Amino acid sequence: METWQLVLVVGGAVAAAATLAAAAVLLVRLVRTYRLLRGEDAPAGTKAAFWGAVLYAALPVDLLPDPVYLDDIGLLAVALHHLGKTARRLGRAPGETGPVEHRL
Repeated sequence: METWQLVLVVGGAVAAAATLAAAAVLLVRLVRTYRLLRGEDAPAGTKAAFWGAVLYAALPVDLLPDPVYLDDIGLLAVALHHLGKTARRLGRAPGETGPVEHRL
């Protein structure tokens, strides 16, 4: 294998690993933020946004082919932003898991 081919293979592998890591980080942050909204006072649309983002990231049907995870990452980021706004609107600080009775 020539040097330029090796550079392309290694560069592609690094880019794929970085993309997967970004998707994993976003998914973890999405789940942590969703925990803030486990109470009954959370809007149904917010819960639907969470489950829709998780299902879209997990299912094999995508807008872009799976080697390109930009659509998955973008959708997870939008859902995370929406969940964060809802948590702030409900007065839930990061690190809380919901109302006091849910944390006991």
